[in-house]
Amino acid sequence: MRKIFMLCITLLFISGFLAACGGGSDSGSSSSEKDTFVVGLEAAYPPFNWSQKDDSNGAVQIKGLKEYAGGYDVEIAKRIAEGLGKELVIVKTDWEGLIPSLNSEKIDAVIAGMSPTEDRKKAIDFTDSYYKSDLVMVVQKGSPYENATSIQDFSGAKITAQLNTFHYSVIDQIDGVNKQQAMNDFSTMRVALEAGKIDGYVSERPEAISATSANDKLTFVEFEDGFETSDEDTAIAVGLKKGSDLTEKINEILAGISEEERDEIMDAAIRNQPASQ
Repeated sequence: MRKIFMLCITLLFISGFLAACGGGSDSGSSSSEKDTFVVGLEAAYPPFNWSQKDDSNGAVQIKGLKEYAGGYDVEIAKRIAEGLGKELVIVKTDWEGLIPSLNSEKIDAVIAGMSPTEDRKKAIDFTDSYYKSDLVMVVQKGSPYENATSIQDFSGAKITAQLNTFHYSVIDQIDGVNKQQAMNDFSTMRVALEAGKIDGYVSERPEAISATSANDKLTFVEFEDGFETSDEDTAIAVGLKKGSDLTEKINEILAGISEEERDEIMDAAIRNQPASQ
């Protein structure tokens, strides 16, 4: 009887231990999926997103780094995470890696100043837009192009834009333009512009304001006769995996942010961007 009793006790102990281990593992996985909203962005496209050394002005620490992400995209991501009841996690990701990271489920969303173009819609879904901007040309102060009024004034000029963006494709609308190789990011283009390697780069107005605020040798041109663009090109939306159950929820959250609030968030982002950006 004693042996049988001890055997029963042992089996009960083992059974309880295994159940506890199994339950803990499942619970941890479920909690992680439920409680976090993982967002990918470059942290290199001010005022939409940038990296900085501390959490000033509401910046969020970048996962795995001693850096913090700030900017318009980050503020929108914070609003969305709050509306979803989740903790925001920022993952610094190269532009080229954003959509692959989304489709491989390394991130839950792309909030990185990304336009919902038809090509991108083939790979991922998009929410309603959370910003809309006009295209401008960033040039050197005092250059022959500073007082341009039409994109055709840049005929013969060395012009570029960011790789794999519609900014680069619209350069073809300039007759006789000397189209340069696309560049990976805006900081690289700013350096190339100041060094005289290019005469200008195509950008959106908020980034141009950031560029000229950070570097008094640069200015930007707003056109009377500008680039032909579609709404999908100049709009910016949240990228989600195909069939994501977050789309409707995020659209509801975005609908609750008025145009006035969006402008205030953008103005604050432009003011708060680090000078080095």
